[in-house]
Amino acid sequence: MTPRAEIGVFGGSGFGAFLEEAEEVRVETPYGAPSDAVMVAEVAGRSVAFLPRHGRGHDLPPHRIPYRANLWAMQALGVERILSPCAAGSLDPGLPPGAFAVVDQFVDRTSGRDHTFHDGPGAVHISAADPYCPHLRQAVLDAGRAIGADVRDGGTMVVVEGPRFSTRAESAWYRQMGWQVINMTGYPEAVLARELEICLATVALITDYDTGVAGADGAAVTAGDVVETFRANLEVLRELLVRVIADLPERPGDDPCRTALAGARL
Repeated sequence: MTPRAEIGVFGGSGFGAFLEEAEEVRVETPYGAPSDAVMVAEVAGRSVAFLPRHGRGHDLPPHRIPYRANLWAMQALGVERILSPCAAGSLDPGLPPGAFAVVDQFVDRTSGRDHTFHDGPGAVHISAADPYCPHLRQAVLDAGRAIGADVRDGGTMVVVEGPRFSTRAESAWYRQMGWQVINMTGYPEAVLARELEICLATVALITDYDTGVAGADGAAVTAGDVVETFRANLEVLRELLVRVIADLPERPGDDPCRTALAGARL
């Protein structure tokens, strides 16, 4: 019998370490195979499904992640709420490496990704005005403050195609637009979750200042810098996730995510 889960976690390959006695589940979807097997385990008395978005060997670059299959797999296991931690760069000198940004907006600068389940016939237009679940965001903020983490409420995350980092000109443009965070995986996860009426909140672990944030001649971002800061803060992130899962109240009846399709079909 396929196990069920109420909470899902997307994350980098190292996040699965906080799951004990996990059961691996292979989920078939209409959109092909997910990034990897889903690991289902009990965390703080809750059934949690964990899926490494890049695969356990970090084999999938951001633009090759099967986002639709990943979200569909979570829904197939019964998941109603997803925590989506990710590594991200800072576009704001006041948002330092090691901080956590619980973003409330995104700007899509990707290209060519399959970003909807509704390819016709017919049209479905969901609202993305407020793309992240407000109740789940608040739960993350409360948990972060409870453990003493540096969590920031809100911010706009610009999602770029990758896998390259930004040019100095691109980074300067993003900063001029007033955006705070830059990442390569945040889209289309959030909108696909909304199309399935699943709550989702993104927790951006700031791993670096984007190129030029420290000045026009500032050091360029390197993959090594990102990995080093990410690993240094992984334990705090694990603690935050476990605290959110332990303290998460029941899904409220007025949650806007659970009725996202109401009136959206033409």
